[in-house]
Amino acid sequence: MSGQIHPLAPHELPGFIGAADGSDPLFTAVVFIVIAMVLGIGVFYLKLHAIPEQLAHKHGNTQSQLIMVLALLALFTHNNIFWVAALILALIKFPDLVTPLNDISSSLSKMTQSDDSGSSEEVTAAETTPQSRAED
Repeated sequence: MSGQIHPLAPHELPGFIGAADGSDPLFTAVVFIVIAMVLGIGVFYLKLHAIPEQLAHKHGNTQSQLIMVLALLALFTHNNIFWVAALILALIKFPDLVTPLNDISSSLSKMTQSDDSGSSEEVTAAETTPQSRAED
């Protein structure tokens, strides 16, 4: 065999053809691209599943724990209905019924404490009156 190249053969080979030393630049590039794509898709998937939780934190929903549980169920079971339910719960603002009830109960307790202090004075006055009458 001679060391001469055939006159019809290309004198420079493209970069994606492996060299004689066994390196393969195309394979190396594809490996890095696939690893980057898998990591990127994984981050996107996890960010997508975290949308209901982020909305619940931003809007300050009272049912944020339920939203978080539904989002985790959707993540681990791959049932989209859980994620949709979590998203709907995060977007809907339910009326706050607990705060007015707490305000009413605290007002009533303050009123009864002030009434109890006034009635206890009346009770002590009424208790001393019969005793003073008995002494008379």
